[in-house]
Amino acid sequence: MSSTISILEKKDFLKWFLNNYQLKRRECAWLLNYLMSDDFLMGKVHFVENAEYCPKSLIISANDVDCIPFSFHKRQHVTMDAEKSFHDIRLNKEEEIYIQLNFKDAKKNPQYVSVLEDNPFTPIDKETEKIYSLFADLIIDQAKFRFEKKRLTKLIDEALDTGDKDSFLKYSELLKNLKALKE
Repeated sequence: MSSTISILEKKDFLKWFLNNYQLKRRECAWLLNYLMSDDFLMGKVHFVENAEYCPKSLIISANDVDCIPFSFHKRQHVTMDAEKSFHDIRLNKEEEIYIQLNFKDAKKNPQYVSVLEDNPFTPIDKETEKIYSLFADLIIDQAKFRFEKKRLTKLIDEALDTGDKDSFLKYSELLKNLKALKE
């Protein structure tokens, strides 16, 4: 999923979608055609999953899925009135619009996947948060290990260059212990 989908790619996708899927409400087709008619608006359009978490979103369903036909979400307000969403979009052209399209096998559809973007508003569940935290800890530990290994190697080299046997033995032992901890 990319976040740099061109206006042309979005328009081509919507044309393809409207030619291949029957929407549960015809007003949705009008709304999508209105978006396609304005390049500035198309620049504000993002196709995402879990659009209900976005500040301003449209959720539109085709006939081949068992989902609500249409909903417009703006902050905490939700309406099923396509005309209200049209007026909001027309009057607030500077706002980003997140669109979720529900149709059969959407996630397997290469045309849809090619315009799908990551949803920055989807909340992270606790289990995913734990995994991210573990990965962050692992990366930090690896960075510390590499830094300390490099520092000790440099000190060993300096001890060899100066002929300082005690320092060489001391830093070699520390490096050996560091490596043993890593295993």
